Amino acid sequence: MADNMFTDLSRVIDQVGKDKGIDKNVVVEAVVQGMLIAARKKYGTYREIEASYNEETGEVELHEFKEVVEREKFIDEEVEIPLDEARKLDPDVQIDDTIGIKLSTGELGRIAAQTAKQIILQKVRDAEREIIFNEFESRKGEIASGIARRVEKGAIVVDLGRTEAYIPPREQIPGEQYKPGDRIQGYLLEVRQTTRGPQIIMSRASELYLMKLFEMEVPEIYDGIVEIMAAAREPGQRAKIAVQSKDPSVDPVGACVGMKGSRVQNIVQELRGEKIDIVPWNEDVTRFAVNALAPAEISRVFLDENNKEMEVVVPDSQLSLAIGRKGQNVRLAAKLTGWKLDILSESSAASRTAEAIYNLTLIPGLTETMAQNIFQSGYGSFQAVSQAQVEEIMTIPGYEDPDKAEKLINEAKALVDKYQREGIPVPKAPVAAAKEAPASGNAKEQAEARLKEEMQKLQASESGDGQSEQ
Repeated sequence: MADNMFTDLSRVIDQVGKDKGIDKNVVVEAVVQGMLIAARKKYGTYREIEASYNEETGEVELHEFKEVVEREKFIDEEVEIPLDEARKLDPDVQIDDTIGIKLSTGELGRIAAQTAKQIILQKVRDAEREIIFNEFESRKGEIASGIARRVEKGAIVVDLGRTEAYIPPREQIPGEQYKPGDRIQGYLLEVRQTTRGPQIIMSRASELYLMKLFEMEVPEIYDGIVEIMAAAREPGQRAKIAVQSKDPSVDPVGACVGMKGSRVQNIVQELRGEKIDIVPWNEDVTRFAVNALAPAEISRVFLDENNKEMEVVVPDSQLSLAIGRKGQNVRLAAKLTGWKLDILSESSAASRTAEAIYNLTLIPGLTETMAQNIFQSGYGSFQAVSQAQVEEIMTIPGYEDPDKAEKLINEAKALVDKYQREGIPVPKAPVAAAKEAPASGNAKEQAEARLKEEMQKLQASESGDGQSEQ
């Protein structure tokens, strides 16, 4: 059996290489190593045995090497051979030479041959895993399609043909369900080499998947004319992508939407109805934030560049639209821009402004106009002024003089000490307090109330006219 296994291997080696896509040399090395291990198991590790593959005969050959010694000094037959016997094999051999003696592979036996077979299979498996790993490592960042096979601990196992991939729960779109045999595609997010072979992680929830879908669907993105600058998703619900065009004649938003919305609808369908907002990117972060918060209308934007925070003021009627359902619109816009966004209605902003100006007028000698000037420079309270540096206050118009700036800071600090010492709360602006009371109902309810009121007046008027005619 062993002889059958280790002879005429050229056909087997070629076949394995073709079937598995493995380099012939890798298979040969596996066969040779398996043969050598089998031989050492049969003859022992003490003897010096080497294995090699003979391409001409298609066989693995075993050679045992022994040192040539004089007959009188011959001691160990496992590592030595007498000169007279050695010259029967090679007439030119000399004392202290090493001579190779061919061993029969047929003597290895069933167990040794089985051991060699296991080594060969393991080597072939390792080589196959390496090929698969290299293939998918080079494909990382692409979209792959396969067949859903089963679910393991919440992860969908996808058959990709030569190997399997996993879509963990965190990379799945919430609510999606796949039955065994369903076709599924996803983004090749990660490829790892483990002791059990390559582990491939796919994603359907990543922003990268959304961006890749647009690249596949929109030729202008694939060609580099239109570029996706940022993307944000709440998988299965809503997404936003920001795009810009390198060609002034190409509308980036229109290119992504497609004729009658065909391009974006194909992506929405693949993402099981996920709504997608496509917004124009702008290097001016203020304009970009306004675009990102669409369809809400924006009144004013205040920036805090040091903390990357933005205060966005919207009309009262646009507040719920700007925030979105459960805060979704503002969350996605914040993720898209990379800034923290604080949405305020105009009435709330006016109330906050009035309160801030009133608070600043508590500083002795500060008029409302001066307080408004300080507020517009970014200081919303005398407490904020008390913590400022002289150089910072000097940037406020009217306080360029360092002595005047220092005096303002000292007066603000004294005011802070006063309220802390006396233990009384800082007074609130009476106007601001009135404005803080929320209007009853939303804009729709207010409009319906006004309509009802007008109808009642009209009915009363008509009733009065009827009575006067009688």
